[in-house]
Amino acid sequence: GGGGAARPVPPVSPRRPVLPRPAGQGDTGTPRPRQRGAVRPRWARPAGAALAFLGGERGGGRRAPRTRPREDGEDAIILLLKRAKLSAMKGELAEAERLLHQALRRAHQDHNRQAIIYTYSMMGNVALMQGQLDNAEKLYKATMSYMLAGDTKEDDNAILEMSLKLAGIYAAQKQHKLAVAGYQFCVLTLEEKIAKQKDLSEDVLSDEEKANTQLLLGMSLDSYARYLLTINELPAAQKMYEKALQISNDVQGETHPQSVVLMNDLATVLDAQGHYEEAHTYVRKAAKLARDTQHPEEHMVLSNLAAILMHKEDFLQAKQVYKEALKQAQQKGDAASVQHIQEELAELAKRRKGSK
Repeated sequence: GGGGAARPVPPVSPRRPVLPRPAGQGDTGTPRPRQRGAVRPRWARPAGAALAFLGGERGGGRRAPRTRPREDGEDAIILLLKRAKLSAMKGELAEAERLLHQALRRAHQDHNRQAIIYTYSMMGNVALMQGQLDNAEKLYKATMSYMLAGDTKEDDNAILEMSLKLAGIYAAQKQHKLAVAGYQFCVLTLEEKIAKQKDLSEDVLSDEEKANTQLLLGMSLDSYARYLLTINELPAAQKMYEKALQISNDVQGETHPQSVVLMNDLATVLDAQGHYEEAHTYVRKAAKLARDTQHPEEHMVLSNLAAILMHKEDFLQAKQVYKEALKQAQQKGDAASVQHIQEELAELAKRRKGSK
């Protein structure tokens, strides 16, 4: 996942943010601020258009023997792509971009279609990490055009993952109609695909491939839910979160970090609608699982639990939970959360005073 994404549309309630996710590979929703120092749980491995290419495989199947210079050309491209990937992981995005441009030039010279596709896809990710939304949009569209002009189908997971990234870009640009159309295309296409795959035997389609498609649907629902929350479409966001949580529980288990995040996010949207009891049930369970699994964002889940307790007017319990969240945030050096919790404690003191 990358950092430094463009500033997103603010959440519906700035005091009660949904746990943030970095934009980029592995999370294809609306670009959001990166969580300070936290490891972001990821939904699924990137579907990436040509991951086999970067691994040095030649795409499977038997090919005609090639002359040595062509082989050297492909190896040189793979080396450039690996160096670019490493630079991006280290946050050296200008260097990653420079290496990718070199790789793209060589791929075009060699007429290596697979390399062109993979390079465009990586360039899109780097542009997204830099907050260059217009550029990322063009690069993802170029990647998809190359893929669809070949034998890639419209419901291929790699196409759908890029479609989801495009929906996230439109959401960040406040292009509402395009964002909704993009999210709905991903969700509906994946639901249809999963229904078709359901009865296929393991020798036709592996359980792992089926699971990856389900996780991509979960990621799409989660991203769409976060967007719906930002535009205050709360009942619709709730429905998407419920479906995403069900998928995460079914495929990854309810102790998985992603399941804990989704329980917390579902509690947030229920609380925003005034469904305090139901919100409390979900967030209490999320807090317990976060503690049991040593979740990197336990302090944020606890802060959410305290806020919901405050809305339920359980002020004494809310204060205790906020203090535990504050202690953890200070230990983790999460300055933004420390400030947020201190503001909430001040608000809690005012509420307690007003209720007496």
